[in-house]
Amino acid sequence: MFTITLSIIVLTSLISVTAFNNHKILDDLIFWPPAITKRHQYYRFITCGLIHADFMHLLFNMVTLYFFGQYLEAHYMGELGLQHYYYLVLYVGALIVANIPTYIKHRNDTEYRSLGASGAVSAVLFAFVLLRPWTIIQVFFIPIPAIVYAVLFLVYSAYMSKRGGGHVNHDAHIWGAVFGVVFTIAARPEVINTFLNELMQPRFNF
Repeated sequence: MFTITLSIIVLTSLISVTAFNNHKILDDLIFWPPAITKRHQYYRFITCGLIHADFMHLLFNMVTLYFFGQYLEAHYMGELGLQHYYYLVLYVGALIVANIPTYIKHRNDTEYRSLGASGAVSAVLFAFVLLRPWTIIQVFFIPIPAIVYAVLFLVYSAYMSKRGGGHVNHDAHIWGAVFGVVFTIAARPEVINTFLNELMQPRFNF
């Protein structure tokens, strides 16, 4: 079955690989705040998630999306009883929301650019954690409960964001994660009780 998750992966991969060797496509799609401020190119909030810095950046995001997105999409439509478009709204909404704080901070910074689907992938990952906090995931071949990874990820992202430097948009990771949790709760408020019950009764699923 060709799911929304697979469709996103195929589309993102095709555009990203094409942009690796085509700077015009890269420049047209990348998140460049001044182009939004001065030229009103609001589409960049979304199109920046269709391109990546290199193959490893693309691979990491798409592999993460494949494993967690497939489950979350099925869970949205199955146990939560949501229409299929909710999952698409989660993903696209996260691309936009995750970049808003960055836009506010760099709206007139002509040197700043950002790209990648990390904000949306973080939203999918953290929505998964909300629903299955004690599932064991492999992080660099180390088994770790999803909820523990989530806490460590947020702490690391907050530290790196405060530290500054580099080309990774750590703010997008944080706000994407927040959006994933908030959106899922807004869609089905009862997941809060499910999360609390799961949290108090650890069941490690491999």
